[in-house]
Amino acid sequence: MNLGLANIANNDTVDAGLLCEFQKDGYIVIRGLYTSEEAAQIRDTFMKEAQGGPVPGLSEISRGGIRYDPSDPLSYYPRMMNPHRHTHLAVGKIALDFLLNPRLQPILTALLGEEPLGVQTMFYFKPAGARGQALHQDNFYLRVSPGTCIAAWLAVDDADEDNGGMVVVPGTNLMKIVCPEKADPSKFFTAELVNTPEGLSEVPVRLQAGDILFFNGSLIHGSYSNASKDRFRRSLIAHYVPRYSHEVWEGYHAIDFSGNPIAIAPAVGGGPCGTLQPGGIH
Repeated sequence: MNLGLANIANNDTVDAGLLCEFQKDGYIVIRGLYTSEEAAQIRDTFMKEAQGGPVPGLSEISRGGIRYDPSDPLSYYPRMMNPHRHTHLAVGKIALDFLLNPRLQPILTALLGEEPLGVQTMFYFKPAGARGQALHQDNFYLRVSPGTCIAAWLAVDDADEDNGGMVVVPGTNLMKIVCPEKADPSKFFTAELVNTPEGLSEVPVRLQAGDILFFNGSLIHGSYSNASKDRFRRSLIAHYVPRYSHEVWEGYHAIDFSGNPIAIAPAVGGGPCGTLQPGGIH
């Protein structure tokens, strides 16, 4: 299978072949879009912010969301939600710069087929021993309509099967949102699980620091547990929606690449799975 790997860091557009791969499989990897030095700066800045443990108002564990047992490595290093909204912090400036980085804009425009708007950032630390993230689809949470969202997943460390790298299920981008079941909490820190459809397979995506994985909001994806003894698997992630989206879940606030807020109507009702989704928690 073609894994959709490329390096277009010095170009302005996604070529037709790469766009075809994205439309078929639901993801591509752009190698070296960030330099190793840039990845190291991001890593060092977030580690400095987290040196005292969870950050009030920023780390998920302090936001009234997921709770971790004190023995869980994630209890000290929970993911940070929407750091780009905290521009008084160094991590906020870095996250906003990533969300609106002009290197990403033409790629996202080509993949979405229209102007992208940024709606969310997250930073995952994933230290050694951390559980994985159960297979899921992003648009189950973002509720973008019509169409779907897209993610830009920057590897801040090298990521592979050993330290909890990403897995994707190619072709599921062509599917509708699948209603999840309860995930096994001994394996995953997230609550919802979407099983791999019959006839399709999980594919590991091995990344080096500075690579960016772009994927469609319907693509089923997740991650392994971090089975390494001493490796982190840190990542900075941004989510985008099309400029002419009619609605998105109310927890997401859209901005264009000039930093201007763009109003999008909030999604209402229970969605295709019949229950209200936790906007902003994914």
